[in-house]
Amino acid sequence: MTMLICAFAMGVVAGLRTMTAPAAVSWAARLGALPVGDTGLAVLGYAWTPWILTLLALGEYVADQWPSTPSRTVPVQFAGRVLSGAFCGAAIGAASASMAAGAAAGAVGAVVGTLGGRAARGRLASAFGRDRPAAFIEDGVAVGAAALIVGALA
Repeated sequence: MTMLICAFAMGVVAGLRTMTAPAAVSWAARLGALPVGDTGLAVLGYAWTPWILTLLALGEYVADQWPSTPSRTVPVQFAGRVLSGAFCGAAIGAASASMAAGAAAGAVGAVVGTLGGRAARGRLASAFGRDRPAAFIEDGVAVGAAALIVGALA
């Protein structure tokens, strides 16, 4: 049950920030908190993978600030978040030989995170009168949640 909760929660993170979830999962695999070595997802624990995914996550934080960045609910963006959530959920599920259940939980979490994150950010942006503070809060929530989830996996 804990695995499904963690997979769902990491999916929510993927819904907020597409690359934060894989970066966090990769760090968990690299540091030994997430045993994926005997699966097709072993690449997550390779030496360079967490660094590369972290750079991609940082790039996403920057790109999110641009006014030209498309909405997270356009089909390509939405699908990317769901795939990221499913991938991360599968990696979390691999530790208990439940990759399919983990992938499903991660995908559902990504849908919740995408739609819920959009609504919450919209309300925060309205309250602040501009989007940037809301975006920074969303970044912090995504990073903090990912760290808590990785801690729960250890």
